[in-house]
Amino acid sequence: MELSELLLRIVLSFIVLFALARIMGRKEISQMTFFNFISAIAIGTIAGSLVTSQNLSIRNGILALAGWALFTLIMGFIDIKSKGVRKVTTGDPLVVIKDGEIMENSLRKARLNMDSLTALLRQKNVFSLSDVEFAVFETSGKLSVLKKEEKQPATKGDMNTLSTKPKMYPSATEVIADGKPNLKNLSKLELDMNWLEDQVEKAGEKDFSQIFYAEVQSDGTLYIDSKDDQVVH
Repeated sequence: MELSELLLRIVLSFIVLFALARIMGRKEISQMTFFNFISAIAIGTIAGSLVTSQNLSIRNGILALAGWALFTLIMGFIDIKSKGVRKVTTGDPLVVIKDGEIMENSLRKARLNMDSLTALLRQKNVFSLSDVEFAVFETSGKLSVLKKEEKQPATKGDMNTLSTKPKMYPSATEVIADGKPNLKNLSKLELDMNWLEDQVEKAGEKDFSQIFYAEVQSDGTLYIDSKDDQVVH
């Protein structure tokens, strides 16, 4: 491949990709779904082949890019018009926290573990699961969070009209995950298994195996989420 042809392919690929990105709209970037992800990979692969492969002519490369972009636009139109197709191409949002309780079945469907969930919550400035009333894992991979009423801005809690508890720890800390106690975190909090067993018993739980997640709050109390929550459709 001569240098002039390579430069021509690079320029044409850039122009076509830029034009297609503008035509397909902002959704491809801002709301990346399964289909958008596949579409982006396919278009990128075709564009790469157009630049580097002599076996793919410039005409056929541009036609392939335009054809895939057209297919993407058609699927996007069908996606808007048909809820059934939208479920196949996009999927459904998953409720991962409901009424302050973790929906472990939804976590499994979303292939999220507790570390991933707490990381997503921190991105929403939520550092304790006990602050959350409702959370939905969106099809774009983002988490939508509704805090409990007393934790929302401009509430009585913010105006210090509610009684406050003394702060014993800087932040909430995990002590049980999927039925297994976190001895390392207990040690950091200067707590032991006897304390944890006593708190679990007071909460009405028979043993650790019935607990999906538990964390010590900053005020020293224990937040517990039991296993086998009701599945939310």
